[in-house]
Amino acid sequence: MEEINELDIKGMMNGGEEDLFIVLCTSGFERIANAKSALMFASLAASANYQTILFCVQNAVDIMVKGAIEKNEVPQPGAPTLSQRLSEAVEMGVEIQCCTQTMANKKLTEADLIPEVNTAGAMNLIVLSSKAKGTLCF
Repeated sequence: MEEINELDIKGMMNGGEEDLFIVLCTSGFERIANAKSALMFASLAASANYQTILFCVQNAVDIMVKGAIEKNEVPQPGAPTLSQRLSEAVEMGVEIQCCTQTMANKKLTEADLIPEVNTAGAMNLIVLSSKAKGTLCF
């Protein structure tokens, strides 16, 4: 897990992200269908060869806490689980970033998150969105 710092942001501002696609997710266990959709669309963008970043803020950060999905999701017959959608996204190469301010508000540290997650400040989302070919919000 690595935090995106100011030097990384300045580098992104100076260079173009030609095929960048951003999926912003604010939904957590209270709107699990939205969180699944965010992961699904991130996987689809990655399958279309976009450099895809799923940026998690607010309740979406809760999903990225170690063991949280297993504690909070009730699988529905015939529907993909949140764990399945997350695994698909990771396998497709989706980069997952969690907002550091949201983490601070929730008193979470990097050690609390699943290993596939990077942390990033809010400015990173702004810079990435300004460079992206598209952005979806869930």
